Amino acid sequence: MEETVFNRIEKKYLMSRDDKRRLLKQIKRELNKDSYHKTDILNLYFDNSEYDLITQSIDWVDYKLKVRARSYVGYDKVFMEIKTKLHARAANDIDEENIGYKRRVLLSHDEFSKLINEEANVSELVARSSINEHDLQIAREIDYLIKHFALKPRILVSYHRESYRGKDDLRITFDSNLKYRTDNLQFEKTKHDKMYFKDNRNIIMEVKTSGAIPFWLSRILSEQQVYPEQFSKIGKIYERIKNV
Repeated sequence: MEETVFNRIEKKYLMSRDDKRRLLKQIKRELNKDSYHKTDILNLYFDNSEYDLITQSIDWVDYKLKVRARSYVGYDKVFMEIKTKLHARAANDIDEENIGYKRRVLLSHDEFSKLINEEANVSELVARSSINEHDLQIAREIDYLIKHFALKPRILVSYHRESYRGKDDLRITFDSNLKYRTDNLQFEKTKHDKMYFKDNRNIIMEVKTSGAIPFWLSRILSEQQVYPEQFSKIGKIYERIKNV
């Protein structure tokens, strides 16, 4: 959980609970449960008053940028993250890949409160507990983005995640019970959170790997008629709250 740099190909698939059950039955023999197999995640997305970072995500440009804070329920830490994504089209002009890069630093909840209350920036907080130059560089980048784009917490998204790992750094996650809110942006669930999905295709599967998706998985996905889809969780929420 405390890795700080990620670089991988990411594909998303939208499915029903029955789809998930059938698919897991086929692929579980090739996977192991992740160390943090089942977790409840809260992501707090930062943006400016015009929501420029989120609207960029919706517009499907070749480069996307997100700044967010992530907390795991029951884990007394907050990850401040820069997440970027490159949209790459293969030479045949048909196959497409999303290459995701994620860099993050670790704060306590108390430190995160100081950041939100503008009592300290990320660099100052990280410097108090780490002399790792790599962590400090990530912290300085986050501070630059917050200042340059005038970023503040805007939307909180929560969901339950079920995680599996395979060979050659393959990782498969299933996100369910997605909810969101735009006020009371604390790292806790509330009864007033709004449901993300309105139909039975309400589970997001993500396949993440630094190389090609294994042939056995591609074959099973094809047999089960499960195909990748291009969408952004936070982009869809923005469209809903803004009635775009």
